[in-house]
Amino acid sequence: MSERLDRRDVLRGLSASAAAVLLSKNLFAFPAQKDGEELVPFLDTPRPGPNRLDWETLTEWLTPQDQVFNVQHYNTPTIKPEDYRLELTGLVDKPQTLTLDDIKKMPRQDQLMTLECSGNGASKGFSNAVYNSKWTGTPLKPLLESAGIKAGAVEVAFIGYDHQVEELRKGTPREVKFDVPFGRALSIHDALTLDALLVYERNGQPLEVRNGAPLRLIVPGWYGVANVKWLKRIEVRDRRYMGRYMARDYVTIRGERKGDQIEFIETSVARMNLKSVVARVMKQTAGADAGNFTAYGAVWGDGAPIKAIEVSVDGGEWKAAKVDAEPFDKFSWRFFSCPLGKLAAGKHKVVSRAISESGKIQPTAEDDEIALKKTYWEAYQQWPREIEVSA
Repeated sequence: MSERLDRRDVLRGLSASAAAVLLSKNLFAFPAQKDGEELVPFLDTPRPGPNRLDWETLTEWLTPQDQVFNVQHYNTPTIKPEDYRLELTGLVDKPQTLTLDDIKKMPRQDQLMTLECSGNGASKGFSNAVYNSKWTGTPLKPLLESAGIKAGAVEVAFIGYDHQVEELRKGTPREVKFDVPFGRALSIHDALTLDALLVYERNGQPLEVRNGAPLRLIVPGWYGVANVKWLKRIEVRDRRYMGRYMARDYVTIRGERKGDQIEFIETSVARMNLKSVVARVMKQTAGADAGNFTAYGAVWGDGAPIKAIEVSVDGGEWKAAKVDAEPFDKFSWRFFSCPLGKLAAGKHKVVSRAISESGKIQPTAEDDEIALKKTYWEAYQQWPREIEVSA
């Protein structure tokens, strides 16, 4: 793919009309895609805004910075690299304060991983908050082990430099206001087994401020909210951390059937769910396959093995898609393709579903685990894409 056309550079140098023509051809994000295919635009998806993934113009397996999303809930701190400090404190034998240079002198490790906002796909206007990266930093586990975790520790909290005044029990005599930093936590077990990294580079370049510079946490296979940005403090604790974005927000409320009753259960957003999307539908315009359509897409999750991807048109039979062997990493998205044959003139709906090795099938919006979910988070349902075929 590195030798293929860099469309972003070409588009900058073309007229609007010429760029519009190029937008419909030679879109090589997907290795299986062929020359002579023409993009069939989706009818039901708004064009993405700045700093959002654009499947129709994506040309790279590792997402370029101009298509990388960012979400923050408090302020966006700006910290000069030379002024940066990271505290390692709490129930450890050797508390310490580290500079960015100290961290960069530690063993360096790369991690390929897709990062997704847990609300991505909850609406048509918010369906591009996902990207794939090579993250570079130092492993968390050796740092914790060298500090010495004391007996009685149960969690590791990760606290950011970003903060905001919060209110509890608003409008009551017991209302409380307090300034609080953003934070999330991992159990001791997860902190030592998930191969988490303290990251300072993405795709070989220093992190940008909006993506967590100078240093952020990366937890392979976990939703974006768990990957704390602008990391200020790592604190080993003897009780559960219950910050807003751990215990009160980013909490999924889902109904579960218990006999003839529905019981609502609350769980903290953590591991990514298995998810696939149809990213493009292309029409072959020349040669023996002229008039045939192909769906291209991507699948990702928490790193668990994937058994199959299937694609259906207009509610018809599920057809097996071919998952590309390369590029591949267990925590990164994988690309797939599925021939659709010829499609009649008119509107059609194309949808994919992923199936894990354990047999779990990506649910529809009507299945209980999605239909009985009362919150925005964990939007991993099948996503039908509507196209229109001209006569």
